[in-house]
Amino acid sequence: MDGPHNAQANAGTAHGDGANGRRLPDFLLSVNLKYVKLGYHYLISHLLTLCFVPLTAVTLLEFSQMSYTDVRLLWLHLQFNLISVIIFSTVVVFGLTVYIMSRPRPIYLVDYSCFRAPHDWAASLHAFMEHSRRTGDFDESSLEFQRKILERSGVGDETCVPEAMHTVPPMPSMAAARDEAEKVMYGALDALFCNTKVKPKDIGILVVNCSLFNPTPSLSAMIVNRYKLRGNVRSFNLGGMGCSAGLISVDLAKDLLQIHRNTCAVVVSTENITQNWYFGNKKSMLIPNCLFRVGGSAVLLSNKSVDRSRAKYKLVHVVRTHKGADDKAFRCVYQEQDGAGKTGVSLSKDLMAIAGGALKTNITTLGPLVLPISEQLLFFATLAVKKLFNNGVKTYIPDFKLAFDHFCIHAGGRAVIDELEKNLQLLPVHVEASRMTLHRFGNTSSSSIWYELAYIEAKGRMRKGHRVWQIAFGSGFKCNSAVWQALRNVKPSCNGPWEDCIDRYPVKLVL
Repeated sequence: MDGPHNAQANAGTAHGDGANGRRLPDFLLSVNLKYVKLGYHYLISHLLTLCFVPLTAVTLLEFSQMSYTDVRLLWLHLQFNLISVIIFSTVVVFGLTVYIMSRPRPIYLVDYSCFRAPHDWAASLHAFMEHSRRTGDFDESSLEFQRKILERSGVGDETCVPEAMHTVPPMPSMAAARDEAEKVMYGALDALFCNTKVKPKDIGILVVNCSLFNPTPSLSAMIVNRYKLRGNVRSFNLGGMGCSAGLISVDLAKDLLQIHRNTCAVVVSTENITQNWYFGNKKSMLIPNCLFRVGGSAVLLSNKSVDRSRAKYKLVHVVRTHKGADDKAFRCVYQEQDGAGKTGVSLSKDLMAIAGGALKTNITTLGPLVLPISEQLLFFATLAVKKLFNNGVKTYIPDFKLAFDHFCIHAGGRAVIDELEKNLQLLPVHVEASRMTLHRFGNTSSSSIWYELAYIEAKGRMRKGHRVWQIAFGSGFKCNSAVWQALRNVKPSCNGPWEDCIDRYPVKLVL
């Protein structure tokens, strides 16, 4: 493809030829192919409209040429076929009624909030390493390994760990774990109820997810007790489902909202650090220590038509992919004990390859739902050519930037973000929210995608009609996607997670 520099060179050559030196350059050489591609997408996307307009024009022209006699004859014809007209009208009305009654109810995201830990919970990289050394649980090799992981992780100095992990020695007791869960969940819920003015008694559905901490009574029961939710609230507590559990919770709430009319649902997503810190020396189990940090979110969903006017987003799609039938995928994120009997979560070396396979399966399902028909035609055309004629033909990668305006990629680690940026052919601005969330808050597990969405809003980038793609990966192994559409120009809510620091971002990261 000829770029601007080649076009200018060709123009200069043409200018030098001829007697008067005024020949025009070859415009075909200066055409940027991206505009040809955009024109193709526009043509295919509006093909039905482009065909419908001439048809409508011809129909109107025919009607305009009808005389009074022609109109009268048409009316008489309809009168003599009154039974046919009545039957046709009945079928149309019945069909429209069935369609309206059976179509899925729209699900609105009224608002959400993210927990912002107090400043004294912060653990800078230097403080993290010093604290790890002072505990006496790690040998020199493990300390050096953690230092290297931290330096390359993209995690900044303001990420937070719970109070129990700041002491020497750490005190990961059940009471401390409960205290962390309460502060995170109640902090997010207090902000949500304050911003939305919703009364806890109005909540009909409650879904809570936390992968590694599942006490009795459950986390959902703790919330019911704290906010005195009504006795018939439908509460659910999801455990062991990894970092993608937030979208699983949204999907569950969506299905329940399709059944129960005029109802609000709250989805709470968090992870517990206190009882899940690894104090051993197995390298594959040390990585979560370096990445996971305190965080949580609370999301208010509604199927009430009156909530549309104040809602931020409408849920468009949820697509879930589970690769647990494959043994490697099942064990790539695995909680176990090491040789010394110390419990932790082990990450397999095959994690990125398995995540890539899960993503491929997920977008194969999601693509036809969101991609313009032009991208789908290109994809299937190259796939057909590859299968029928030449196995060496490279499969066309659909351009998801044509389907989405914003991307919230789970901030699981720098490698995850890098790979998705590369494989989906995204621009740096598309992964900025994920990188900055990882830097400021670390990997907050299932709540990370909500910190990312809050970043986009805090930057003032969310406009009415914009589509957002949330992508999350989790143990099992799972890849889940949710698509939201903005119902208005979205502004950040009060007491948002970026309220005190958005002016400092984006920061330059050391690669």
